[in-house]
Amino acid sequence: MSTLTIASDPEEAAAVEAVEAHHAQLAGELGGRVTMLLDALDRDPASAEDIRAGLVAFCDRQLLPHAEAEESALYPAAHRTAEARLLIEGMLAEHRRITELVEALRSAPSPARAAGDARALQVLFEEHLDKENDLVLPLIAASSEVSLAGLLDGMHDLLGGHDDTEGHAAAEGGQQSGGACGCGGHDEADVPELDARAVPHALRHATVFGALDAVPAGRAMVLIAPHDPLPLLGQLERRNPGVFAVEYLERGPDAWRLLLTRR
Repeated sequence: MSTLTIASDPEEAAAVEAVEAHHAQLAGELGGRVTMLLDALDRDPASAEDIRAGLVAFCDRQLLPHAEAEESALYPAAHRTAEARLLIEGMLAEHRRITELVEALRSAPSPARAAGDARALQVLFEEHLDKENDLVLPLIAASSEVSLAGLLDGMHDLLGGHDDTEGHAAAEGGQQSGGACGCGGHDEADVPELDARAVPHALRHATVFGALDAVPAGRAMVLIAPHDPLPLLGQLERRNPGVFAVEYLERGPDAWRLLLTRR
């Protein structure tokens, strides 16, 4: 469904696009972190606890505040309409389940239990965002009585108006120096891989960033891309200046494989 056709004016269409873009960022980063946790169970169980802690910190810093912002800004306006009342009550119930899964992830007694909770959280969150994008946002944006742009004014947790690079470092200790140099010193069998070719285009960069945020200092990740990811590497350097060393392991034509090492 086109936001241009369901929004009551261009400002409302822009508001829908802003929220959907932030939804893609959240879903991508969550997916990248969950992928790293699942991979750690097979390749490097010792790192799973650090990855789990980073995933919980991400949920505390971004996912749960986003849900709280929706409940204060978006949902009350939609709940006042008869056609959306039951839908919003269902969305609120899903927020409670998302919170329960984050708490289960926080207190998981084993890496395997944590991985199961993380995967369940990812699936539920992605389905929840699909409902918001396809049902809640169009309903509000098409209304002549409610301004979505007005509801979102100043709601940074909904719009994602800032890059939380410093927050990543503070919450996860992710920018220490002194790790591997990225010059081939890793045993590749122990390095997790993220095949970005299998990730939907709208989520691809955010998924890579989420996975890289889960890489501890001195460790690495292999990225498999469908093309030379120069734009992504530029974004990564702006997001985390000087943090990752990059080594090309393969340069096409069907895939580009890069070793990214957190210093």
